[in-house]
Amino acid sequence: MRTRGTLRLATRGSDLARRQAGLVKEALENRRYEVELVTVETTGDEIQDELIHRLGKTGAFVRELDERVLEGDLDGAIHSMKDMPTEQPDTLVTAAVPERGQPNDLLITPEGTALEDLPEGALVGTSSLRRRAQLLSERPDLEVEPLRGNVDTRVEKLLAPALQAEHEARTEADKERKGNTGDEDFEPEYDQTVDEWFDALSELKKQALGREVETEYDAIVLAAAGLERSGLAHYVEYQELPTGTFVPAPGQGALAVTALDGETAQELQGVLDHPRTRVETTVERSVLAELGGGCIAPVGIYAVVQGEYVSTTVTVFDRDGEESIATSRDLPVERHADAAREFARDLAERGAEELIKRAQRDADDADTAVSEEDKPAGK
Repeated sequence: MRTRGTLRLATRGSDLARRQAGLVKEALENRRYEVELVTVETTGDEIQDELIHRLGKTGAFVRELDERVLEGDLDGAIHSMKDMPTEQPDTLVTAAVPERGQPNDLLITPEGTALEDLPEGALVGTSSLRRRAQLLSERPDLEVEPLRGNVDTRVEKLLAPALQAEHEARTEADKERKGNTGDEDFEPEYDQTVDEWFDALSELKKQALGREVETEYDAIVLAAAGLERSGLAHYVEYQELPTGTFVPAPGQGALAVTALDGETAQELQGVLDHPRTRVETTVERSVLAELGGGCIAPVGIYAVVQGEYVSTTVTVFDRDGEESIATSRDLPVERHADAAREFARDLAERGAEELIKRAQRDADDADTAVSEEDKPAGK
C-alpha cells in the first residue's frame, strides 16, 4: 500500500514518451499530487535494427517499466496503449486510461501531397505491418519500406533530401551572385542568401539538413497523436488518413497507467480515468486479444461510443494488403467487453483467423531468413 507522498511513475526515455508522461504528471499535479517521473530504458529503445512487429512479440517497449512496478520500486508506469500486450500479470492492472488523443494516422510529405496524388511507385516509410497493408490495399503500386526511430528522427529523414538539394542550389546561386557583383542586369535566383534562408528554418529542418540519409522517402505515415504530442504538427505538411479505410491500431492515441492492484490503482483511476476512452479501448483490446496476432498481423480496430452502443470497425489484412476481412458492428455499451469477444469470434470464423495465422507464418519465415543471413559463411 502506498503511503501518501510522491507518486513515482516509470516512463520510457524518448522525447515523445517524456512528453506523454508529462501530460499524466500535469493532470495529477492539478489534483495536488506530487509526481516524479523515472526514466526506464526498454529493450525496444536499445534495439534499433528490429522492426516494430518483431519487437511487439515480447512487449519490448513495456516490459521493463512494468517489472519495476511489480518489484515495488515504482508506483506505476505510463505507456502508449498500442504498445501494451493484451495479457498482463494477475497483480498488475490498467489503473487509468486518460482521455484519448487523435486516433488516426497521417500521411506526411514535404509538400502535403495526398495519397492518391503520390507519383507511381512512390516510396513510403513505415515499420507498421498494418499501415503497410492498408497503403498497398489502396495503392498497390507503392513501395513501402521500413522506417524506425523517434518521431522527429523519422520526419527529419523524410525532409532531409529536399532540404539538402535546396541548400546546394542556394549555395551555387550565392556563388553566382558574388560573381556578378556590380552587374545591374543580373537577377538573382533567390531573394535570400543561403545564410538568411538557413536562419529562417525551423529547428526541425535545421536538424534534417545535417542528417545523413540512406533512403529517400516520398512520404511517411505516423500516428496523429504522436506528431501532435511531439510538438511537430505545425512544422510539417500532412494529410489525415480516414479511420474508415486506415483503421487505427487498437488503443492508438490513448495512454495507460499500470499499477499494482490496490489503493494506488484506485486513486489513479479516480483522478485520471476517462470513462468513454476506457470503454472504447477495452473493446479494441478485447477484440485483439480474442483474435490474437498482436503486432504480428496487420489488424486495425477502432471503437467509438455512440449513445447506448459502441460502433466498432475491424480490418484484418494479409501482409501485402491483397486480401482482407473488414466489417463494423454496433456493440451494446452495457456488455461491451463480452460483445467485443463475440464479435472477434465471428470475425475469426469468417476468415480473420486464417489471415492472422498466415501473417504469423510469414513473420516467422522472415525472422528465420534474417537469422540465416546473420550466420557465418559455411554454417
